[in-house]
Amino acid sequence: MLPTYHTGDLVLVRSESSYHVGQVIAYRIPKGDTMAGAQVIHRIIGGNAAHGFVVQGDNRTAPDSWRPKPRDIDGAALGRIPYGVFVIPNLPAPLMLALLSPAFLFVYLCSMVIFSIGAWDQAHHYNLEPPLVALLLGLVIANVGRLPAWMDSGFRVEYYIKTGIVLLGATLPFTLVIWAGPVAIVQASIVSITTFMVIYFVAKKMGLDRRLAATLGAGGAVCGVSGAIAIAGAVGAKKEHAPVAITMVIGWAIVMIFFLPLVSRALSLHTGIAGAWIGTSEFADAAGFAAAQAYGNLAGHVAGIQGTPDNAVWGFTLMKVVGRDIWIGIWAFVMAIIATTRWEVKGGTKPGAGEIWYRFPKFVIGFAIASALMTLIAARYGAADYNKVVKPDLVGPILSLRTWAFIFCFFSIGLTTRFRELAHAGSKPFWAFTSGVVVNVLLGFILSTVVFASYWTNLSH
Repeated sequence: MLPTYHTGDLVLVRSESSYHVGQVIAYRIPKGDTMAGAQVIHRIIGGNAAHGFVVQGDNRTAPDSWRPKPRDIDGAALGRIPYGVFVIPNLPAPLMLALLSPAFLFVYLCSMVIFSIGAWDQAHHYNLEPPLVALLLGLVIANVGRLPAWMDSGFRVEYYIKTGIVLLGATLPFTLVIWAGPVAIVQASIVSITTFMVIYFVAKKMGLDRRLAATLGAGGAVCGVSGAIAIAGAVGAKKEHAPVAITMVIGWAIVMIFFLPLVSRALSLHTGIAGAWIGTSEFADAAGFAAAQAYGNLAGHVAGIQGTPDNAVWGFTLMKVVGRDIWIGIWAFVMAIIATTRWEVKGGTKPGAGEIWYRFPKFVIGFAIASALMTLIAARYGAADYNKVVKPDLVGPILSLRTWAFIFCFFSIGLTTRFRELAHAGSKPFWAFTSGVVVNVLLGFILSTVVFASYWTNLSH
C-alpha cells in the first residue's frame, strides 16, 4: 500500500455497516483459497457488497484476484501508527511500560525522523544510512548536550540489538552461504579468525582483562556492535567492556567509510574487488554498505574504474553480510564454552553444561531459527527467483524492520556513550583494536586484490 502505508505501520480499522469505492479496507482472504484467512489491506476500486468488491493496492498495477464481501471485511482504515506493528507487539512487559515514559518517547520520535531521512531518495548519495545517522545524532546529544541520567533506562541497547540480530537471521537463509560459493566463505573465515586472534593476543599482552580482549576481538572480527554485545554476554564481561568495544568499532567504522573508497579510487580497483575489500575490512554493515555504494557509483563516471555499481554492493554483501556476520553464532558458542570451562574454573571444579547454557546468548538461537525458517521458504527457489520473488516480498519488509531495530540500537548507543567516561579505560583498548584493524585491512587487501581477484572481478548476481 505504498505510499499510503509503509512496512511496519499499525493500521487502525473500524467495522462499518457498508463500504464504498475509495475506502481502504482490511479483509480476510475468503475460504476455499490456499491463503484463506490471511489479512490484506487494500483499496476498494469497484464491485459491490452482493457480488464482492474489487480491491487493489495503491502500489499495485492490477487488482487482487479475491472479491471480498462484507463478511470478509474486518473494517475500514481510520489511520495509522507509523511502524507501530514493529514497536508495540514486540516489546516485553517492562519495555511496554517504558513506552509510556518520556525516555522511550524521545527515542521513538527521533527514530521516526531518522527513518524518514533514510527513505529520502538522495540518502544513499550523501551516505545517510539510518543507523549511522542515529549513532551520530545520539553521540552529539549525549556529549554536547546533557540528558538526565534517569532517561538511560529507556535506552535499551541490548534489547534492540538482540531483536535486530534475530531479524538479521531472517534475511540470511543458509542457501545464501551455498550461493556465495567457497571463495567468499574462505576469505571471510581467514579474515575473521586472524583479526580476532590478533586483537585478543595483543590485548592480553598489554595486560587487559581477557573478557575485554575477547569482546574487542569479536567487535573487529565478526559483525561489529552485534558481535561485541553477543560475546560480552557469552564471556561474562564487565558492564563497561561492551561500551569500550562498541566505541572502537564505531570510531574505525567511520574512518573506513572514507579511507577504503579513497584508496580504492586511487588504485582504480574494480568495483567487485573494492566491494569485497570493504566487506572484509569495514566494521559495521551500515557503514560498509554506504562505502561500497559510494565507490560503486563511480563506475562509468571516473576513468579507469571498471565494473558496475552492483558489483561493489554484491562483493560487500557476500563478504560482510553473508561471510562475516554468520560467524556471530559460532563465536558466541565457542567463547561461552571457553569462558566457563577454562577461565572460570575454581578449586579444580569446572562449571557444568547448565552454566554454559545460561551464559550462551539466547538471541543467537533466535538468529539460527529465523535463518532456518527462511531457508525452508527459500529452498524451492533458485538464486534468480529468490531475488525476484522472495527478496522483495518477504525479505524486503524484514529488512525494514531490522533497520528500525538498528536505528533504536545505534541511537541508544550514541545517547549512552559519553566520551569523558570512556576515557577511564585508557589507550590500551584502542591500540589493541587498532592492531587488528591494520592486519585486517592489509590481509583483506591482499586476499581481495591478489589471491581471489579473478573471482571478485567476474562476480555476478
